[in-house]
Amino acid sequence: MVLEQAGGVAVRLGTPTSYSERLTVVDLDGLRAAYDAQMRMPTLAGVIHEFDGPLRRSVGGHVGRIRAPRDLGVGGAELDRLIARQRDFFRDRGQGVEWKRAGHDLPPELPERLVAAGFVAAEPSAVLLGFAAELAASPVLPDGVTLRRVSAEEDLRRIADHQTAVWGFDCSWVADLLIGQVAAAPDRISILVAEADRRFVCTAWSGYEPGTEFVALLGGTTVPEWRGRGIYRAMIAARAQEAVERGFRLLHVDASPDSAPILRRCGFHQITTSTHFHWTPPQ
Repeated sequence: MVLEQAGGVAVRLGTPTSYSERLTVVDLDGLRAAYDAQMRMPTLAGVIHEFDGPLRRSVGGHVGRIRAPRDLGVGGAELDRLIARQRDFFRDRGQGVEWKRAGHDLPPELPERLVAAGFVAAEPSAVLLGFAAELAASPVLPDGVTLRRVSAEEDLRRIADHQTAVWGFDCSWVADLLIGQVAAAPDRISILVAEADRRFVCTAWSGYEPGTEFVALLGGTTVPEWRGRGIYRAMIAARAQEAVERGFRLLHVDASPDSAPILRRCGFHQITTSTHFHWTPPQ
């Protein structure tokens, strides 16, 4: 299967028939517009949201979050003051903050001004969207692996331990995040675990954004020895199936370089990139 992109339109060539080829045209500009209209400021259950001009701050959890529309509408010294206010707000709280910027955002000088204010850019992610109906399927799992939805605190703490072991740094905050979201809005989060021999081998969850067409696929983490055996794909299929059942049309992933190729092969389409800029208060 070949994916070509030109002028904002992706043309996916399906398996040829004997005399012709079937074409599926995906309107990337339309997908990007839907993302900008509906997913630039997703809410997070269990935290406080407040605005400063065009920005929205999320206060609570292990780190603060800054989200913004595509065009901030400010530049120069005014933009510097806006950035400094966010940094100083979280400095006074003794908390770090994450500012997310998409690759097609305005103004173009925002990254350099964030860095000048002390923010550090993480590695960019690919922003991928998929059609839930196309990706929904009964999950196919390797022998000995079972899939179940969880919400009990014991399982959520096991997920945090699993992610800490896989990534090699402290992910204990994941347990508090998931516990808080389940308590605040259980209908907005669906958490899956794949188990083998009573061990979590893959964990992932879906965030449902009310009033939109979107479900965010989050947290997908597979232990190294179980990678390449279809478990991550099964997690995608199961979450897409649930999204369709609940009436949501689009799936959204900020994908790492490891995950992006798998998601593209599954049928996701890249609409932009995203970079998380982090500021950490002095010790």
